This record gives sequence, structure tokens and C-alpha cells, in this order.
Amino acid sequence: MTVRQRVLLEPAWLLHHRPWSDSSRILELLTRDHGRVTLFARGVRRGQSALKAVLQPFVPLSVSWSGRADGGTFAGAELAGECRPLPPGRIMSGFYLNELLLRLLPREEAQPEIFGAYSVALEALAGPGGEQEPLRLFEKLLLDQLGYGLDLAHEAGVGEPLAEDRYYHFRPGHGIFRAVAEPSPGSAYLGADLLALAAGRLETAQALRSARQLLREALAHCLEGRGLRSRDVMLALRRLEGDE
Repeated sequence: MTVRQRVLLEPAWLLHHRPWSDSSRILELLTRDHGRVTLFARGVRRGQSALKAVLQPFVPLSVSWSGRADGGTFAGAELAGECRPLPPGRIMSGFYLNELLLRLLPREEAQPEIFGAYSVALEALAGPGGEQEPLRLFEKLLLDQLGYGLDLAHEAGVGEPLAEDRYYHFRPGHGIFRAVAEPSPGSAYLGADLLALAAGRLETAQALRSARQLLREALAHCLEGRGLRSRDVMLALRRLEGDE
């Protein structure tokens, strides 16, 4: 006999939803103890449904369901804490994080570290601080937790510690290699910037630029050529604003 799983008030974030029939939705959720789950939510698109205002991205939730985590039946949701809305200029950054998780996170594998890091990143994006550092730190942790971790403190193959004043090349899937000749501008990374990323302390504009470039290369390798729509939109907006 098949036992139907029942999960009550699981901490969760809504990553994505899409219509299913005239009045229902398919929900993609990041949960603390069950990882990424897909649920069928019947009737939540009806005009009188109180859940329409609750089932929104970037809102902390407690979610209940029955059945499998991949294709289970949504049973209810409620707010799980104070909701700090993202500023309008940072909403696309939030959707970028969501798209990364949808593309890279396997289903039904508990990822409490990623869940916690996502919550921290949203809190930082909602606050008055800079936008780039929380994005880069989340990207790095996501890669580490999914097994694509980068050794940014040692040379690949030889294990020698990086020197702050030397330049290095990054080869996705292989690691960090010392530049044997004087590199052209933008073709290599300063050791000090790589060590800053390894330590999670991106305190200078140069360190942030290097982190963004290197992590973009690493994520492109993991995505195997699949682009990110949210990133394309963000880049287009920044070009219009003169920031790229």
C-alpha cells in the first residue's frame, strides 16, 4: 500500500508559478527540508481565493501539501514572518536568483544551506546596502553546495597558495592557473581578488568586478550553454541606465 506523505507548515519560498486549468496553478517552491518541490494548487486563481495575495515571490511562507514532493497536492500556505518587499530596482535580481535555482537545483533534495543563503540574499537585497555583493556570495555558495565548488585559494594541479600580487587564469571545470606571461587587461584575475572571493569579503569595486566575471564563467559552464532570461533583462536595463 502506498503511503501518502503529508507535510505541514514547511518553511518555503515561491520560485515560480504557472497556470494550470482555469482556476489553478503549478507551484515551484524552495523548501527548507525538502529542497525544490512542485505542487498542484487547485482553485488558487479564483477571484475570491485569499491565497492569491500570499502565493507571491519573495514572501516567506509556511506551506502544507500531501503526496510526493514532485507533483504533490498543495493544501495551504500562510505568511511565515515579516515581508520586506524588494525595491523596484532589485526585483529582477530576485528573479535572477529564482531562475538560477530552477535551472540548477535538483528536485526533492534537502538543501538547508541554500535555503538559508537565499533568505539572507533576499534580506540583503531588500535593505539599504549594495546589490552586487549578496548576489555574488549567493552564486558562490550555490556552486559550492551543488558540487561545483571552486578552489580559489590554490593553483590547480600543484596546490600552491595564490599570491596576492600575481595574475591567474580561470578555466571552468579545471580551476585556477598562474598566468605565465603578462596578461592583457581583463584576461586574468589578480590573486588578491580571487582570495577575497574565496574568503567571501568583496570589499572593493575591483574585487566585485572580478567576482562577477569569474562566477559568470563558472555558472555558464554549469548551465551548459543555457542562457538566463533574467540576466539578459538585467543587463539590458543596466545598459539603458549607463551602468554596464
